[in-house]
Amino acid sequence: MLAKIDKSGEFAAAVFTRQFYYSIDEVWSYLTNNDKLQQWFPELEIQKLEKGSEILFDMKDGNYEKMEILEVEPKSILAFTWDKNSVQFELAANSFGCKLVFKEYLHEVTDHTPKDLAGWHVCLEVIQALLDGTTIRNRRSLWNRWYKKYQEAIEEAGL
Repeated sequence: MLAKIDKSGEFAAAVFTRQFYYSIDEVWSYLTNNDKLQQWFPELEIQKLEKGSEILFDMKDGNYEKMEILEVEPKSILAFTWDKNSVQFELAANSFGCKLVFKEYLHEVTDHTPKDLAGWHVCLEVIQALLDGTTIRNRRSLWNRWYKKYQEAIEEAGL
């Protein structure tokens, strides 16, 4: 399901909603345990899971981008800076397992924004596959499909 572009707040946000048929503990571990995190986003490494700490983005060329953790509520919220934007994962238990709401707050919209949104979309699909014990073989092909849709969504939202 395509993220919704919400323009009602101070900043526009891309809002992804996913229902996972797994416990909060299982899903939270994929967001915060580096071994599991790197299965769906190999470039990320959490230095310390606390507000004010950093998540490193390995640029794979010897350089690292540092992202500040803005908020952590165990098994509930993880928020951090993402270049000039910020992102937030929020989990809530329900009778089926848990609901994940992921938001990228679009402080700045650039030509790179639909690339990020397509990337996050694929990441959420990979988390689902990992929880299900399956794999997504061609992430690039999946990304290409979603990238076009996010280009259109951003244009339609007037951003």
